[in-house]
Amino acid sequence: MDVQGTVEAGFEPVRDAFVRNFERLGERGAAVAVYRDGRKVVDLWAGTRDVNGREPGDGSADAAPWAVDTAQVVRSATKGVAAAVPLLLHQRGQIDLDAPVGTYWPEFKAAGKERVLVRHLLSHRAGVPVLDRPLTPAEAIDGESGARALAAQRPEWEPGTDHGYHAHTYSWLIAELVRRVTGRSVGRWIAEEIARPLGLDFWVGLPAEEAHRVGRIGAVEEPTAVGGALRLRPKRSVSEAYRDAESLTRRAFGVIEPRPDENAPAYRAAELPASGGISTARALARCYAAMIGPVDGHRLFAPATLTLARTEESAGPDRVLVVATRFGLGFMLHGPAAPLLGPGSFGHPGRGGSLGFADPESGIAMGYVTNGMRKGVTADPRAQALVRAVRSATSSPDEAI
Repeated sequence: MDVQGTVEAGFEPVRDAFVRNFERLGERGAAVAVYRDGRKVVDLWAGTRDVNGREPGDGSADAAPWAVDTAQVVRSATKGVAAAVPLLLHQRGQIDLDAPVGTYWPEFKAAGKERVLVRHLLSHRAGVPVLDRPLTPAEAIDGESGARALAAQRPEWEPGTDHGYHAHTYSWLIAELVRRVTGRSVGRWIAEEIARPLGLDFWVGLPAEEAHRVGRIGAVEEPTAVGGALRLRPKRSVSEAYRDAESLTRRAFGVIEPRPDENAPAYRAAELPASGGISTARALARCYAAMIGPVDGHRLFAPATLTLARTEESAGPDRVLVVATRFGLGFMLHGPAAPLLGPGSFGHPGRGGSLGFADPESGIAMGYVTNGMRKGVTADPRAQALVRAVRSATSSPDEAI
């Protein structure tokens, strides 16, 4: 495997784990980046840009190698960057996290949602992870239908009393809130206030001139065995939830029907902050690094905002994901369902593989992007192998997390 990029002394375990992902876990094309105390210490990429590409050098016309600037759809890893928007608006005094959503979006107060607070949207407590009528792919990206459907939707539980992952509806909830408060689309706000100042190759709404850089994602098979240690079978309760067409799990992940083509230009150009972000691993890591400290003179979160981001808002059995999850305000928190670097870590995985997170205690921020989508929602084995390698590189011999 021809791995490109750089690794600073002491972080060699990350490169070793990255290579093993290709050798043992069926990686097709991927990149990983790590920042420590605002400085890049790992920046690696390998494989082919497209998931269906053959190895570079085999004579195939579609064997374009993963390049230094290759970006990919990162699915729900988008949510972490999108969550920064309302938190930054709160930091600037433009949003009250404890105000009803209807304060900013009056139509949302219908059908029993009068008491849904802004913080409930961010912590998956709003009770609207599903829609009575799924949206078509065209409706999902038109910028109007999703918000209109959610305004009319009755909650599945009393808002604020429980949590369940808003896999897709998070897109229209956050996008409409941001539009009502700022007059700008969420993609434009991210571009102007986060990506441009930090120099990030991250988009919620891909510009046409950047389309040539984006590889194709796709499903890949699970490895059959990994030293006998990797658990690939989900618990029966989780499997049953995905099989049951009436479960909240199936309905939440089936909010868009038929399933959209994530490689289609129209989907990539849409502004879907729950699942449609496109990023390099470097951009994810750099963004999270700026959430916890300065990066080349730019810092996103003030200390109080950083505390809000990683203070537990939701914990326990998740009505949608079935397993126990932990959320702060927009971010998944370290726990069995989403193991990160340590107890204070916060971030967000993307279904099938990608991951971005930060750990303020160690000063670490990491981004991982892949084109090979596996079935898991949170703890992808390839991402977890890299997290363990980062932990080993940053922990003293007698330190255990």
